Amino acid sequence: MTIDIVKLIVSKRFGDTRGWFTEVYSEPRFARLGIDCRFVQDNHSLSVPAFTLRGLHFQTPPRGQDKLVRCVRGRIFDVAVDIRNGSPTYGHWVGAELSAENGHQLFIPIGFAHGFVTLEPDCEVTYKCSDTYAADSDGGVRWDDPAIGIDWPMPAGTCPELSAKDQAQPLLADFDSPFPYDGRPLAPLA
Repeated sequence: MTIDIVKLIVSKRFGDTRGWFTEVYSEPRFARLGIDCRFVQDNHSLSVPAFTLRGLHFQTPPRGQDKLVRCVRGRIFDVAVDIRNGSPTYGHWVGAELSAENGHQLFIPIGFAHGFVTLEPDCEVTYKCSDTYAADSDGGVRWDDPAIGIDWPMPAGTCPELSAKDQAQPLLADFDSPFPYDGRPLAPLA
């Protein structure tokens, strides 16, 4: 049996005529899922154009970040790429659609690069991090690296909106990973 290291979190919504309520984060519930990090920073982004792509990002040790990502307006395709040195799934990726409508979240542990593309205009994404931002630990790899081969759900010929930083990220082959493999290979999302 493989252990899901990157986890798709599907929370139950309780609805009535007024709308719905959901518990987004509960430390004891997440600990039962094997997520026992302490979150210390919340981030919130707005991406105005459809097909805005942010990523693939990470922070290197000792300032690595576990992330819990959710889309609170619109729809995104969220991706995690295994960048743990020695992992049999190094360079492999998993992805899921997160939306305000479905309420799903993606947990991405330290040792994985993270990125997403917006699937419609005016998307807002929030995420919890287990460490604060550290510019000297900031890193990334190219969103379109053919060695990774992410199947971004964009119309053929679409060029995503990218930051200057994301246009200049290195290829995975040029990255010397400082992240150790912990014995848990990346598994498909359940």
